[in-house]
Amino acid sequence: MLQIRQANYEDIEKEWLFQRSIPADENGFLNDYTDISRKDFDAVLDTMTAQSKGEELPEGYVPQTIYYLWDDDTIVGTFHFRHYLCESLIEGSGHIGYYIAPEHRGKNYGTMGLKLLIDEVRDRIPEDEIYLRVNRDNPASLKVMLNNGGYIHHEDGEKYYIRIKKQQL
Repeated sequence: MLQIRQANYEDIEKEWLFQRSIPADENGFLNDYTDISRKDFDAVLDTMTAQSKGEELPEGYVPQTIYYLWDDDTIVGTFHFRHYLCESLIEGSGHIGYYIAPEHRGKNYGTMGLKLLIDEVRDRIPEDEIYLRVNRDNPASLKVMLNNGGYIHHEDGEKYYIRIKKQQL
């Protein structure tokens, strides 16, 4: 069964293994925890939990909740939900960033996971639209966003800036 779960201590072993397998930067998805040790991941999970509550935020950051996408007992992706927009997020990464593991791509996990996340967080987003961003050279991720009701709001030489109207969902 496909489900999305907030990062938690009960699933820490699998979360750690998944998190450390994500490259430092892939298609604009940044991971500060590539190859992190198991011991150090305890503190990371503490920080993730605090930041989801608006605590321990670096200057200029907004609360962010990390979710993992599970297919039965296997993590296939991760989704980062930023609770509201600050100036840098409006023309930056927006409300949601996500990563699907390479071995699970092309199986509709991105589309299904984004839908699950939007269903989970829609009422917590104060803006009228959900903001996302995707590299122009990542058509698969663009398709995921469009499949979830997104439209290209604007673009530049490197990125598409996608919006999903909350009332459409």
